[in-house]
Amino acid sequence: MGVFVFLPLVLPLTAWPIARLAEQHLHPRTATRLLAGVGALMALCSTLCLALIMVVGTAQLPGNPLPDTWSDAAVREAVPYDEVVGKAAIPALVAVAAAAVRTVWRHHRVRRRAERALEGLPPSPVAVLPDDSPYAYALPGGRGPVRGRIVVSTGMLARLDSRERRALFAHERAHLAAGHHRHLLAARLASRANPFLRPLRTAVVYCAERWADEEAAGVIGDRRVTARAVGKAGLVSRGAPFPLAAGFATGPVPRRVAALLGPVPPAGTWPPAFTAAGVALWTAAAGAAVSALSSANSAVVLFLVLKAATPL
Repeated sequence: MGVFVFLPLVLPLTAWPIARLAEQHLHPRTATRLLAGVGALMALCSTLCLALIMVVGTAQLPGNPLPDTWSDAAVREAVPYDEVVGKAAIPALVAVAAAAVRTVWRHHRVRRRAERALEGLPPSPVAVLPDDSPYAYALPGGRGPVRGRIVVSTGMLARLDSRERRALFAHERAHLAAGHHRHLLAARLASRANPFLRPLRTAVVYCAERWADEEAAGVIGDRRVTARAVGKAGLVSRGAPFPLAAGFATGPVPRRVAALLGPVPPAGTWPPAFTAAGVALWTAAAGAAVSALSSANSAVVLFLVLKAATPL
């Protein structure tokens, strides 16, 4: 394997330029799907890389349950600096697993709390809560006949006119229809697996909101009204009572407003390679492919080495 075993750990450093190019030059729908997918793939590859290195490190510990031959020199030679990185990979992988479990547990806990807050209300697609605090968010899933609800407070509705309310509801319906909560959860888990992927998480949050903004603008047929609704919500909202990512005032609101006041982004999914948007796509695809191939190569090589060292 050589130094290639470390490649999936450092390739996520390309997340920052990939995120910037995607945000600026790709349609929000394409950028959301691309960044969430690339982040998830790179996170899986870096976690696999840690697991492979951990096998070599664990085999060197006294009293471990692995075959003694797995700590032979021939096996250790498969991982450079095996004495240091092998043992360091053990707490690193434990930390990654703990962070992933904690993220999923918090995600489900918040959703259950939000669902309990709506108990007793009629099973309608929209839940209006008598609350002076202005907020609105999309609650995916749910129980009973309603699979996904838009939750909005009377305080938010009071601050918007009728057309702006239509933009709000169209925005939240877009979140539910496109399943943005899955993209956001994937990006959150990826950033927990590898800190270098945190720029992708921020970019996915922004691009998902921009995607919903564009859908809302298309539904009501007026980009300026949608921009005004987003701007008003951003000025008065302090966030939803539950930290759900798909909120109307989530993300960098000034950038969202500026984008809505500009032209409609091109809807093409794969721009020419010699444009800035094409560079964004090809860079992301190449980085993810190299990371996946490096992880696969390391996994196969280590498997063959361990198999050869395993006594019959």
